Amino acid sequence: MKRRPFIKNILRAATVTAIAPQLSLSQSLASEKNSKKLGIALVGLGTYSTDQLAPALLETKLCYLSAIVTGTKEKEQQWIEKYGIKKENVYTYKNFDRIIDNDEIDIVYVVLPNSMHAEYTIRAAKAGKHVICEKPMATSVSDCKKMITACKKANKKLSIGYRLHFDPFNDNMMRLGQSKFYGNKMTVATEFSFNVSDINHWWRANKKLAGGGALMDLGIYCLQASIYTFGELPLTLWGKDTTKPDSIFNEVEGSIEWEMTFPSGKAYCKTSYESPFKSHLILNTEKGKLELSPSFTYDGIKGTTPDGEMELKNVNQQALQMDTFAQNILQDTSSIVPGEMGLRDNYIIEKIYESAANHSAVVNLNDIPNILDLRIN
Repeated sequence: MKRRPFIKNILRAATVTAIAPQLSLSQSLASEKNSKKLGIALVGLGTYSTDQLAPALLETKLCYLSAIVTGTKEKEQQWIEKYGIKKENVYTYKNFDRIIDNDEIDIVYVVLPNSMHAEYTIRAAKAGKHVICEKPMATSVSDCKKMITACKKANKKLSIGYRLHFDPFNDNMMRLGQSKFYGNKMTVATEFSFNVSDINHWWRANKKLAGGGALMDLGIYCLQASIYTFGELPLTLWGKDTTKPDSIFNEVEGSIEWEMTFPSGKAYCKTSYESPFKSHLILNTEKGKLELSPSFTYDGIKGTTPDGEMELKNVNQQALQMDTFAQNILQDTSSIVPGEMGLRDNYIIEKIYESAANHSAVVNLNDIPNILDLRIN
């Protein structure tokens, strides 16, 4: 067999192997007994829940939307009618803790402003529920530790909403980078940005609610991508706040860039609320360039390698993410995106802010939490 088709087949098979077992196992388990499907309560009915998670739960095999938690009375009847939710499975933030008595809720998915993640993850664990928490995990390392402790104390699983670990294109980049398929020396260049023109009533521009700006919301994808592409932990970093002088962002950064040094190379990262849309992950190697562009979107992801296009299909990332976590619960296995990974990323985010506040001083990451996703090994 000629080299190029041979390599293409290997890469395609590798990614299918990574994703397909989750689907096939989910389908086989779901067909055994419908009662094995786990109920998910969405906490917070904002754009992400409305446009992504709820529709994805119509496609899942191992879990379904069983309850909602909202502070907006007008939304209750809309969701009841659209998703067939029982009226008694509709909660407010005031009576949230009553979920302890509801056996139809197995998993709580926290989809709230960042500053509320810790409170509702801890309360959900105390109510005896497993938890998926959206990224970033929290607004501080301290809160991340409290969330992990609460879930362990309650003997409940905690997973972070890192959907791209369930995307075939990003999975392929992980495998090619971590295996050093195209050489041992590598450089990553990645950016996730878009332009925000109106921040009125936008909680992500509020320091108290968001904890930070573009870095917390978009840059965390670049941070994640750098680590899972190298399959290594960064050794040092520096950061620089590049928010425009006349920026509309006055509480959080509008733009920031940083560089991380890894054992195998460097990663150059940018993120912004003040630039035209950009979403790419580029891996420069000894044998050529690999690129995902767009790289961090919900769909439409495309990829190329030195041997041609990645012949992969886009998937429903959220459906796979939630089904896989349900599978973790049913099979008593560990999440590939656990709370410890969220803590690690919050640690790095704090160090980037620290460096930026100190005129881009180089920061050593000697005490970085040692958690990686190395599924290729």
